[in-house]
Amino acid sequence: MTTIQHPVHPSVDDPSHALHAESDEEFRLRLRAFLTSGGPGPRPRDPRERVAWTKAWHRNLYDAGYAGPSFPQEVGGMDLPFGRQVIYQEEIARAKVPGALGTGLGIVAPTIIRYGTEVQKQTWVRAMLRHDEVWCQGYSEPGAGSDLPSLRTTARREGSGEDEVYVVNGQKVWTSSGILADTLFCLVRTGSQESRQKGITYLIIDAKAPGVTIRPLKDLNGGTIFAEVFLDDVRVPVANRIGEENSGWALVRTSLGHERAAGSMNQAARYRRVLDELIQLAQERGLTSDPLIRDQLADFDIRVRLMRFNAERIIAGILERGEPGPTSSVSRLMLTTFEQELHEFAVDMLGPDGLVTKASDAAVQRARWLSGFLTSRAATIGAGTAEIQRNTIAEQVLRLPHDPAMPPR
Repeated sequence: MTTIQHPVHPSVDDPSHALHAESDEEFRLRLRAFLTSGGPGPRPRDPRERVAWTKAWHRNLYDAGYAGPSFPQEVGGMDLPFGRQVIYQEEIARAKVPGALGTGLGIVAPTIIRYGTEVQKQTWVRAMLRHDEVWCQGYSEPGAGSDLPSLRTTARREGSGEDEVYVVNGQKVWTSSGILADTLFCLVRTGSQESRQKGITYLIIDAKAPGVTIRPLKDLNGGTIFAEVFLDDVRVPVANRIGEENSGWALVRTSLGHERAAGSMNQAARYRRVLDELIQLAQERGLTSDPLIRDQLADFDIRVRLMRFNAERIIAGILERGEPGPTSSVSRLMLTTFEQELHEFAVDMLGPDGLVTKASDAAVQRARWLSGFLTSRAATIGAGTAEIQRNTIAEQVLRLPHDPAMPPR
């Protein structure tokens, strides 16, 4: 990881900029004009070209002052008020531009902004926003998925003064976009195994450092979204720690809360568009004459609207308290189950045509609904299983008794 100097943009860092004087509708039109005229262009078919294409788009977005709608101005964000964040997400979804690579912006960036030093904020958050670095999460392990406090990747301190480092050993798995990673944000054990969450530390690790090995894992679609990461005597500067040693559990709860909350508005806007496209497909194929199909589409429409209202509630809570809180689990559970049910319905609705893969010229819309169906099987596992979300909702939102089958908090 290197320190990257980024230019200051009037549209982001100057409070007197027109952003603060224009109306919401003028802001929408300005953003829409930029997304239309300065968009990324056609999506390349080659995966490697798509990565470069996505990075170029996000650098363009940052350099034009349109990155990080909710991020503070001092780290390169737009610091938009709540209403404009909603407009921003609606227009981004409408434009169908590529989303961020890796998982850093939705998870670790809010954590660094809240708990990191000024140097960490300026060095890392700006690099994430501009896609000069792709960040990926290293939480889950082969024996510690939903029960993160049982993780076994260790970090022991060695040396002194400026030469003091953590020596990290262990394995991480299900690392989303791991093969693209420049930087990993990891949970490591600095206390005893018995200390569980009280002995966990939050470290930032250079993915290209000696001792780091990243291997792709194939998914149902044949892609390599996930990877496993091996850490063998990896030396990490103590300056790469976020917060205090053995205090990482509070940080990871913030990270996961923001992960579940950050995508809620974007996902609500995205699924508004996706559902409209599915309805149009059903109409084109003459399927809306079936009352059962109409009834299911209407149900999805209601749920998309609820998704939007819930996202607004969560973001309002973040603006008020600085934290998404346990209600972010409501959003996560709603999104993942909706995603699965929508794609399952789409494949069923298309009948045999819904099973044709994108390798065939006969595929419907390049098999997007089949690909979505296969990908969404993991939706209720990632970022905390649906069962974990239900436990969180039950205990922390509804105040029901702790589940005795779960480890103590």
